[in-house]
Order: sequence, then C-alpha cells, then structure tokens
Amino acid sequence: MMYSSRRKPVLYFKEERRLLSGKCSIYKLFGLCMVLGLISLLWLQLSCSGDMSSATHQDRRDPHPPPPPCPADSRASTADDPTWGPHKLALVVPFRERFEELLVFVPFMHKFLNKKKIRHKILIINQVDHYRFNRASLINVGYMESGNDTDYLAMHDVDLLPLNAALDYGFPEEGPFHVASPELHPLYHYKTYVGGILLLTKKHYHMCNGMSNRFWGWGREDDEFYRRLRKAELQLFRPSGITTGYKTFLHIHDPAWRKRDQKRVAAQKQEQFKVDPDGGLTNLQYQVESRQELTISSAPCTIINVKLDCDQSQTPWCLLS
Repeated sequence: MMYSSRRKPVLYFKEERRLLSGKCSIYKLFGLCMVLGLISLLWLQLSCSGDMSSATHQDRRDPHPPPPPCPADSRASTADDPTWGPHKLALVVPFRERFEELLVFVPFMHKFLNKKKIRHKILIINQVDHYRFNRASLINVGYMESGNDTDYLAMHDVDLLPLNAALDYGFPEEGPFHVASPELHPLYHYKTYVGGILLLTKKHYHMCNGMSNRFWGWGREDDEFYRRLRKAELQLFRPSGITTGYKTFLHIHDPAWRKRDQKRVAAQKQEQFKVDPDGGLTNLQYQVESRQELTISSAPCTIINVKLDCDQSQTPWCLLS
C-alpha cells in the first residue's frame, strides 16, 4: 500500500509499535537500552575530546591573545578638536547665598555650552564679606581672576537660563553682545537695558574700565555700564531671528524666598543715577579668601570666595545702618 508524504509520521509510529510488540521480550528490550546507552557515552566522549583538542591547538597557536581594543576616551579634552574654535569663554557669575539656584545653573549651562561647542569655564564669584551685595565689583573680580586662557566674558546672572538653542554665546569680535535683550528677557524691556547676560571681549571690557564699584545693593549698575559702552564707542549687538519672545529664558528667582536688597541709604538715591567717570578696574579693592574646584552633576566650576573693600567715605551705603 502506498502512503502520501503527509502521513509519514503516522507510518513511523506504527513501525515503532511493531518493533516492540509480539515476540519482543523484556531481555531484548533491556539489551536495546544498553546498546543505546553505550552509543550515547561514546558520542559524548568523542565530542569532549574534540573540544579539548581544539582549545589546545588554539592555545598553542596564540598563547597570548591581544586584549580587545579600548574604546575612545569620552573625556578627552576638546583642546585638540578644531571644531570648537580658538576662543574660550569665562562665564562670570556674581553670587551670594543662592545655592539652590547654583545647583541648577552650573549643570544646565555646562551642558548648553558643550552642545554649542563653546570652550568655557564657569567662575562663581562668591561675596563672603559683610557688606551689601555688589554685583558690579564681583564681575570686575571675575575679569581679574579669569586667567590668560580665556579671551572673552559672559556677565551672567545665576537665575537666568537660556532655553533657545539658537542663542549665540560665541566670541563677540565686533562688539558687546547682549544675549538677554529687552525683546527676550522675561522681566526687563527698556531699550537701554544690558543686564542679565552680556558677552564682550576682555579687551572691550578693559576699554570700559570694567564696571563701577559704587553700586551696593540691587540694581542700577547695568544702566551705568550702558553709558560706559557708549563712551568707549563700542557697538552693542543683540540677537536676531529669535521667535520665542519672553519664553526664551527661564527666570528661576523666587522673590518671595530671595528678596532683593533694594534699599537706598543716605545719598545713594541721588548717586545711583550719576556716571562714575573714574571708578572701575582702576580702583577695585578685593581679597581672594579661597578657591574651590567644584563639580555639580558632572559639571565643573570654580568657586572664588572674595572679600570686597569699601571706602565708607565715598560710598557709606555699602553698609545698612
């Protein structure tokens, strides 16, 4: 009888039953099992011998195999990468007692600048004396302590984070570049405003004699610096083509938690609107108490603890009575 190919498994099952049926005794079944067991043991021995022989030949052929190639060092310095350009930014942050903002700022800015391939170092100029906060003097200190390895500055508030990747932090060769322009800053919109984030070469900053040291407490130092830019005949530039408006930056300052020192003492009310023709880098008085190299979420920064000096005969408002 002929069977189709689709029924072969059934034929195999019937043949197996025929082998074990009828005249098959228990002794024959035991003998068959012994034969199958011996065949299995012989096959296993030959397989193991072959594996050992192969391993032995491999060891003889290459007794000291080379180690796997090392992956490229992801921490390699960018100094040898020409795509990062020749310039290096000193990101100067005037600072006092705003550590929760610093914990956000340093990793954010380090990542932001790396994505833009901006060589940089972050300098936190921390005022540790007992005088009122002096943002302008701290920026002057940042300029003086920025080192010879940088050639331009970012005067940068610790509570202002750029959200638009199109913002330019590159070398401002043609003139000061106001990143946080009035059209983009979430709070300040008057046309002479140059605060928040301002980039300029160290050469241009020196041409302005830095910032005035007369501004103790919060505010007005930026407005006076705008006049210095004009006096030095420096062309001010601002971003163009940014369409995110007042959502371009994240302002992380909480005024309810960190109240600004806006008090005006004695003659400070009148003096705050005057130009300081002689003050700046030339009459800056400070002392570096210590330097600390700090890493926040893998982002490096340098904390420079500074004590400012105040001539109370000239600016008695450096202390609150």
